[in-house]
Amino acid sequence: MKHQEFTARDSYSRADVFLSENITGYTRSALKKLFDNGCVSCVGKPVKASQAINVGQVLEVNFPEAAPSAAKPENIPLDIIYEDGDLAVINKPQGMTVHAGNGNYQGTLVNALLYNLDSLSGINGVIRPGIVHRIDKDTSGLLVVAKNDAAHLNLSKQIEEKSCARTYVALLEGILKEDSGTVTTYIGRDPSDRIKMAVVLPEKGKLAVTDFTVLKRFKENFTLCRFDLHTGRTHQIRVHAKYLKHPVVGDPLYGVKKQKFKLSGQLLHAYELSFTHPKTGERMVFNAPMPKYFSDILKKLTEL
Repeated sequence: MKHQEFTARDSYSRADVFLSENITGYTRSALKKLFDNGCVSCVGKPVKASQAINVGQVLEVNFPEAAPSAAKPENIPLDIIYEDGDLAVINKPQGMTVHAGNGNYQGTLVNALLYNLDSLSGINGVIRPGIVHRIDKDTSGLLVVAKNDAAHLNLSKQIEEKSCARTYVALLEGILKEDSGTVTTYIGRDPSDRIKMAVVLPEKGKLAVTDFTVLKRFKENFTLCRFDLHTGRTHQIRVHAKYLKHPVVGDPLYGVKKQKFKLSGQLLHAYELSFTHPKTGERMVFNAPMPKYFSDILKKLTEL
């Protein structure tokens, strides 16, 4: 069982809200289990999820050992960019779900990881072993996977402290006039469609910050854009692109109804990932080439 302490720098109305901001990669249900199972304490006394937390209080969390994985290993080829004893960097293809959901335990990245890697961290439980952060099913590109709990906690902290840099490239509908800028909003569930996320009032969502830089404008009314994440909210880039009134091309949830190209999902690719190695302290930078279906469309637009 792994033990970690978290010191409150502000006051919180609920202990689960405090931990959700400090334990990156844990779902609400996973956090709830920590409280329900008595894994969270303060000065030796169990803490309830609804308990208020004051400045300076220290919460002690005992992370239980992972149970046998609910997902099974599957012989699914993976593009492993880098691997060592602590972590692996994967170039995920479009169309692959990162982890199981809604009873689906087959064909996911986790199934492939269980087959291709010799170990995975257990912090995220039986459904998400090794998963430090995720990218959408129809988004391609880089993500880092932890092979042990120490690496997982270190990488999660880097994401929380914004020292892990994640850069994406996307093709947007229309011509984005600004050369660069920063989008700062709050993102939460769309009140009219629970499948979607949306820009909402502060009390209804979480802070989401994205930098954007125009890479190229095409005369066919498209813009190639770079996005740098400061936070990691669900569908963040896709929601912010729509907020800019230039949704990602091919986006089935937030894009335009009439698409120019026949696509299986959005033209959004996580092409660069950098972080500090949790054991060696070395700064590591990885790049993944744009998938062929994406580069082919850019080539067509350039030739027009």
